[in-house]
Amino acid sequence: MGHITFFWGTNTEILFPGWPGESFSCYILALIFVFMISLTVEWISHAKLIKSGISNVASGILQTLMYAFRIGLAYLVMLAVMSFNIGVLLAAVAGYSVGFLIFGSQVFRNNLKIEPYQDLSDLPPLNC
Repeated sequence: MGHITFFWGTNTEILFPGWPGESFSCYILALIFVFMISLTVEWISHAKLIKSGISNVASGILQTLMYAFRIGLAYLVMLAVMSFNIGVLLAAVAGYSVGFLIFGSQVFRNNLKIEPYQDLSDLPPLNC
């Protein structure tokens, strides 16, 4: 029986039965994995990967595939957080936060003035 309240500890199961096990190093690896998945969700959410000039059909298919990939990763993060481990929760929040800082905020945009109506990504915002 898993936990139904938040707890702090390295003996937990995240996503798969028996993973990461009772090893502290595997637990740290699992936290890095959750961090990287949530960072990837933010990257995909703010990426401009579809080049202009391709057909609307091809663009729509690529956009749909990107959306499905992003939602799949976001659900994996949600399921990981449902392990109720505080370390996993902190890794997910840190990944989303660092991802937004790098890909979504104004920090790395070279003084580019952005109007509110400008769309800088291929996908709509991620909704809860």
